Amino acid sequence: MTRIDRKFAALKAEGKKAFVAYVMAGDPDHDTSLEIIKGLPGAGVDVIEVGMPFTDPMADGPTIQLAGQRALAGGQTLQKTLDMAAAFRKIDNETPIVMMGYYNPIYNRGVAKFLKDAEAAGIDGLIVVDLPPEEDAELCIPAQAAGLNFIRLATPTTDNKRLPRVLTNTSGFVYYVSITGITGAAEAQAADVGPEVARIKAKTDLPVIVGFGIKTPEAAETIAGVADGAVVGSAIVKLIEERRPVPEILDFVRSLADGAHRA
Repeated sequence: MTRIDRKFAALKAEGKKAFVAYVMAGDPDHDTSLEIIKGLPGAGVDVIEVGMPFTDPMADGPTIQLAGQRALAGGQTLQKTLDMAAAFRKIDNETPIVMMGYYNPIYNRGVAKFLKDAEAAGIDGLIVVDLPPEEDAELCIPAQAAGLNFIRLATPTTDNKRLPRVLTNTSGFVYYVSITGITGAAEAQAADVGPEVARIKAKTDLPVIVGFGIKTPEAAETIAGVADGAVVGSAIVKLIEERRPVPEILDFVRSLADGAHRA
């Protein structure tokens, strides 16, 4: 079992929903970013998603795009992102880390080298938003052979014909994108999300976690109530963009986690 598998098994045993937090590696700078990441488990985060900065983030809205630009301008690289994960592992060997981003930086590094380095750094899973199931041989299958979960996105446009293909080779959890469009663009609605989560869960035993459009503790609670957990990214990254103090950022994260855990 991976750390992700163990985490969801433990949450299920406790009757709790998961809270997943996304931050961009290197935003607003390396040291602050690492401080935030190290503080997330204490703020109630069950799974950490770490963004890999990339120049052309097609699925991301302005908030995440700008975070990536700040990180790249500050010198953040894929190697530094892996180093941050390794530094985190020195103080926490239990909280799962998922790297989320685009295939280009991984391809540029070389799949075999990336997977070896990711495993050594303590990475548990990957979300690579621009690699469809048709390209599973490229990264998904090698990643799973290396012991990393490969987490797939399902969306409101993933119909019943497409869904089985999306779920094939997926592991860890399924990330349901609650809205059509880019991150941070609209608010998730439980009335829309609930039936979709049920449709996915009828086809898989994996946890279904909902992200995009969750901005408040109340929304985290409502969405987690119809799924296995909630993901928040843009609302957290916005506070980082505003250069709020780290304790204030972590307090906000704690409020979101508390919301999801109340569900």
